[in-house]
Amino acid sequence: MNVDKAVLSFAGTMVLISAALAWLVGPVWLLLTVFVGLNMLQAGITGFCPAAMIFRRLGLPPGVAFR
Repeated sequence: MNVDKAVLSFAGTMVLISAALAWLVGPVWLLLTVFVGLNMLQAGITGFCPAAMIFRRLGLPPGVAFR
């Protein structure tokens, strides 16, 4: 798994967890979905992604999108 796939997998997991928490606990958990979406949007525009930096430090090989 490279950094790109790890970032996308992590974002998808966070969205699914947020949706489940919103359904089971309360709608305030949808704010987590909004945060993840905004982070993905800014990463697409600027190329800066904190999660990619963390995965890179953990030793995952670089991908095409996040170097």
